[in-house]
Amino acid sequence: MAAVADVKGPPAAGPDRGRRPIRLAVVDDDPLVRAGLRILVGGSPDIEVVAEAADGAQAVSMVHAHWPDVILMDVRMPRVDGLVATRRIRSRPGAPEIIVLTTFNADEYVLDALRGGACGFLLKDTPPREILAAVRTVAAGAAILSPAVVRRLIDHVADPVAGTRRARARERLAALTDRERDVAVLVGQGGSNAEIAAGLGMGVPTVKGHVSRLLAKLGLNNRVQIALLVHDAELL
Repeated sequence: MAAVADVKGPPAAGPDRGRRPIRLAVVDDDPLVRAGLRILVGGSPDIEVVAEAADGAQAVSMVHAHWPDVILMDVRMPRVDGLVATRRIRSRPGAPEIIVLTTFNADEYVLDALRGGACGFLLKDTPPREILAAVRTVAAGAAILSPAVVRRLIDHVADPVAGTRRARARERLAALTDRERDVAVLVGQGGSNAEIAAGLGMGVPTVKGHVSRLLAKLGLNNRVQIALLVHDAELL
């Protein structure tokens, strides 16, 4: 693993990051991919690559050594894959946002990574400008994967345990109030906070509060996971 910067503790993230560059880490077992991403980012003054890792085990250690804001995470790697690494990293407080990299847009591993807390995925042949835009988007606290894309992805991947997953999802959602459930379904349908507010006759700050409570009550990391859970429960 190589790095170009190090800090003693987690720098401010999201809207509190201020004017400092976005701290990006790249995790891929192919050194050419890592080098290519480093070159890509090199021309962007608002993003800096602070660390690299060749597998998921190195990625977990890297987070605490370099405190990136965003990680570009390969899915299929030897030793510890990107799925396991994503779950381990995102389960900890102050975790960086993770964008998984894949060569297939219907890869079942992508779904598992999203359920593990990744905020979206990119194909490895994504144009450079779109990769940089995705990094900036998630660094600002937004997901890059819409619920509509989640549904299309799920439709292309066979799920042999769909029945069990449906029962578990419905059991988790049963803990919600009626209004929280309404908000969850609209998040699953791809509604923005403004659209949900208009549909339910409430203010945008109230919707934001409901979404925050949903994430806390369900133990989820982002809106993509809410959409997955609602889809698993077959409420869409």
